[in-house]
Amino acid sequence: MNKQDQQMTNTPRADINRFSRLWQDVLDALRGTEMDYTQGSINRAILLLSIPMMLELAMESVFAVVDVYFVSSLGASAVATVGLTESVMTLMYSVAIGLSMGTTALVSRRIGEKHPQAAAEAAVQSIFVAIAASIPFSLAGIFYAKELLALMGADTWSQTMGYRYTAWMFGGNIVIMLIFIINAIFRGAGDAAIAMRVLWISNLINIILDPLLIFGLGPFPQLGIEGAAIATNIGRGTGVFIQIIVLLRGGKHIRVMANQIKLKLDVMWRLIRTSVGGIGQFIIATTSWIGLVRIVSEFGSDAVAGYTIAMRVFVFTILPAWGMSNAAATLVGQNLGANQPERAERSVWITGLANMVFLAIVAVVYLSLGSALIRIFTADADIIEYGAECLRIISYGYLMYAWGMVMPQAFNGAGDTITPTKINFLAFWMVEIPLAWLLAIGLDWQQTGVYWSIVTAESLAGFVGIYLFRKGRWKQAQV
Repeated sequence: MNKQDQQMTNTPRADINRFSRLWQDVLDALRGTEMDYTQGSINRAILLLSIPMMLELAMESVFAVVDVYFVSSLGASAVATVGLTESVMTLMYSVAIGLSMGTTALVSRRIGEKHPQAAAEAAVQSIFVAIAASIPFSLAGIFYAKELLALMGADTWSQTMGYRYTAWMFGGNIVIMLIFIINAIFRGAGDAAIAMRVLWISNLINIILDPLLIFGLGPFPQLGIEGAAIATNIGRGTGVFIQIIVLLRGGKHIRVMANQIKLKLDVMWRLIRTSVGGIGQFIIATTSWIGLVRIVSEFGSDAVAGYTIAMRVFVFTILPAWGMSNAAATLVGQNLGANQPERAERSVWITGLANMVFLAIVAVVYLSLGSALIRIFTADADIIEYGAECLRIISYGYLMYAWGMVMPQAFNGAGDTITPTKINFLAFWMVEIPLAWLLAIGLDWQQTGVYWSIVTAESLAGFVGIYLFRKGRWKQAQV
C-alpha cells in the first residue's frame, strides 16, 4: 500500500476516532467528571462545563413556561397574575443572581488554589446569606401579596383570588434563592453536571404536579392558580433537598463537612462585597429592558407582542452561548486561584471565539427564518412582521454580542463584579435607553429605532468589555 492509499484509509478512521472522543466528552459532561480545570485541554474544559450549564439554563427557563402553559386555561387574569408576580420578583432574582455571581467567584478561586475546605466554607456562608436575604421577600409576600398586586395595577380577580399565587411564590422564595446559590457553588467547583441534574428533577416534579394541583386530578385538591405556585415550590424545594445531600456527601470537587456549618463573618462579608456588583448588573439590565418595552408600547399592542415573542425566541436560542459564558467564569476563577492568569486569559479568548461562531450561525438562522420562528407563536401577520424585523435587526450585532456575554462573566469569575456593572451602566442606561427614545420617537423610526438601539448598546458593551479585559486589571482582583 503506497503512502497516498494509507492516508485515504486512515482519514475515515481518524474521523471516527475524533467523533468517538467528542461523544465521550459529551457523556462525561452530562455525568460529571473529576477533571482539574486548571490543567489539560482548555477546549475540553469549556465543553465539559458549558454543556451542563446550557442545559441548566434551559431547565430554569422551563419553570416559567410550564406555569404559564397550565395557568393559561384559567383565564387572562390568572396569566396576568403570574406575569405581574414575576415582574415584582425581579428584585429578588437580582439579589439571587448577584449572590450567585459572588459565590461562583469565591468557590472557583478556592478550588483553583487547591483549598477545597476553604471552598466549602465559602459555600456554607453563601447559603447563610441566601437564607437571610430571602426573609424580607417572604414577609412581603405573606403579609402584603394583595397590596403588591394592586401596586402593579392588577384587576379585581387577581387581588381577591390570584393573590394566593403571589403569597406562595414570595413566601417560599427561600427555595428559589437557595437553588440559585447552591447551583452556583457546584458551578464554581466544576460540578456543573450536578446543578443541571437538580433542575431536571425539579422541573419534572413541577410539570407533574402543576396539572394535578391546578385542576384537582385524581385524589389531589383543585387549587387553581394557587396550585401552580405550590407545585413550583415543591419542585424547587426537592431540588434544594437534593443539593444539600450532595453537598454533605460530596460531589466530584466539593464537600461540606458538618463542622464547617457555622458563621464566618469575614468570609460572609467578602461574599457580600463581591456580590454587590452582580446585583447591580442584573438590576441595570432588567430595568433597561423594561424601559425598552415602555417605548415600544407607544406603537401599539401588535408591536409589543412582536417584540415580546422575538425576545422569547432570542433567549432560548442563545442558551448555549450563556452556557459557554458561564463556563468562562469558572475557568477564570479556578485558574486565577491556581496562579495561572495566562491560562485564565486564554480560556476567555477561546470561549469568546467559540461563542462568536455559534452566534454567527444563529444570526444566519434569524436572517433566513425569522418569520417562520415568530409564526410558531402566532398567526397574526402584523405581529409576525414586527417580530421578524426585531430578530433580523438584532442579528446584525451578534458577532459582538458574543463578547458582550463572555467578557462580563470573565470579570465576574475573577471576582471583579464592579467593572461589568460600569459597562452595563454605560451601555444600557447612558446609551441604549436615550438612543431608543431618540430614534423611535425623536426621529420617528418607531419600533425599528428601539431594535437598532439594542444593536448599538450590546455592541458597545462588547467593545468596552474587550478593551478593559485586555488591560488585565482583573488579574489582580482579590476574593
